[in-house]
Amino acid sequence: MFGPLAAAYRVPFMMAEMTTASWETVWHRTALILSGQCTLVEYERMITEKLRAVQLAGTAAMTGESMEAMIHPFHKRAVANAKRLRR
Repeated sequence: MFGPLAAAYRVPFMMAEMTTASWETVWHRTALILSGQCTLVEYERMITEKLRAVQLAGTAAMTGESMEAMIHPFHKRAVANAKRLRR
C-alpha cells in the first residue's frame, strides 16, 4: 500500500506524534495534580501503562520485531491518554 519511502518515515512520524502526545498528557496530568482533581485511577494508570508498554516493547525486541513494533505500545498509550485527557 505504502511505498518504501513512506515506510521509512513511519517510525520518525510515530516518534514525533508520541512526543507531542506525551507532552500534552504531562500537561493535563500536572494540571489535575495541582488542582487536587487527580483520581487514584489516574495515578495508577501513570505506573501500570508504562510497565505494560515496557513489557510489550521488550517482548517485541526479544523476538526480533521491527522498531515500529517496539515503539507501538508507548505510542498507542500516549496518543490515547492525550485524547482522553483533552476532554
